[in-house]
Amino acid sequence: MRSTTLLALLALVLLYLVSGALVFQALEQPHEQQAQRELGEVREKFLRAHPCVSDQDLGIFIKDVADALGGGADPDINSSSNSNHSAWDLGSAFFFSGTIITTIGYGNAALRTDAGRLFCIFYALVGIPLFGILLAGVGDRLGSSLRRGIGHIEAIFLKWHVPPGLVRILSAVLFLLIGCLLFVLTPTFVFCYVEGWSKLEAIYFVVVTLTTVGFGDYVAGASPNQSNAAYQPLVWFWILLGLAYFASVLTTIGNWLRVVSRRTRAEMGGLTAQAASWTGTVTARVTQRVGPTAPPPLEKERPFLPPPPCPAQPAGRPPSPLPVKAEPPSPSSPSTPPTASALDYPSENLAFIDESSDTQSERGCALPRAPRGRRRPPNPPRKPARPRGPGRPRERGVPA
Repeated sequence: MRSTTLLALLALVLLYLVSGALVFQALEQPHEQQAQRELGEVREKFLRAHPCVSDQDLGIFIKDVADALGGGADPDINSSSNSNHSAWDLGSAFFFSGTIITTIGYGNAALRTDAGRLFCIFYALVGIPLFGILLAGVGDRLGSSLRRGIGHIEAIFLKWHVPPGLVRILSAVLFLLIGCLLFVLTPTFVFCYVEGWSKLEAIYFVVVTLTTVGFGDYVAGASPNQSNAAYQPLVWFWILLGLAYFASVLTTIGNWLRVVSRRTRAEMGGLTAQAASWTGTVTARVTQRVGPTAPPPLEKERPFLPPPPCPAQPAGRPPSPLPVKAEPPSPSSPSTPPTASALDYPSENLAFIDESSDTQSERGCALPRAPRGRRRPPNPPRKPARPRGPGRPRERGVPA
């Protein structure tokens, strides 16, 4: 994950936490203040009814009661009724151990001894990974069973000529509905009947438990009126199956997102290839219509001038032979004066200069040479270009 993506995700989570904190504060703080005022009114009423009790003694008594409730004592139990009830009988202890390895941790029952806390550390370190392995196996088997049953329903839909895409959507919806019916709605009605909770309280306990939040304000089997020792172990097995179902749902969602990501990458690769092909095609068509890119313009061409007359030859030097008279141009040749054509390569330019020099030599006009000891001007005038028409080849006996 990139750093920018990680920082953006962290900022989103922090924003989500702050918004949740503001909402919970607005909803719960007035109720807390109201409860605190009611406690103060009850305290003042008790002191007026019992003037022999001082305010300091009553405060100490309330503090002791709060500590006892935090230690697991139940004010509904007294010495005359339910004297055999204990929060640490075998069923309750089994349920407490189950809340440790499932990482729910309701908090209604807490360890008060140092030996118990030390044992809980090692017990959790070994039990949590062990339960994770069990949860993965049960979730895989449960998901396979549900998918197998939904597969038969898909076959029925396909026989009815339902589109495959719609069948996949229906199968996903059925998978969610069956799981919610088995592990959310059914336990909700069971807890409403057994615990005496309202439907909101029961579904609140179910969701808080299966999401492993576990506040502990509502715990199944924690009431002293519940005397069945097998009740809380059965609740723990429901927790196991519910967590396995949610694990299979999360696995299915992860696999679906992975498949969608692969398809998206493949489609993006195809779109990129099509865009590159389209760009190449458009470029080729534009090039064909406009033509190849013109070379950079040369210097302004000079008008065609006739060659200068041949200078007088010094005495003692044999006269150069007269050039052979060239044949008149064919009538098919254009009557416009020849102009220099632009060349693309330096080697062709050099060959054109050599050809022009040879033509001048054939006509008996020697190129003037610069006097010795003097340098040529930095930018000599360019010689007029001549066409490259099919000329007569040079004779071997004619000197260059």
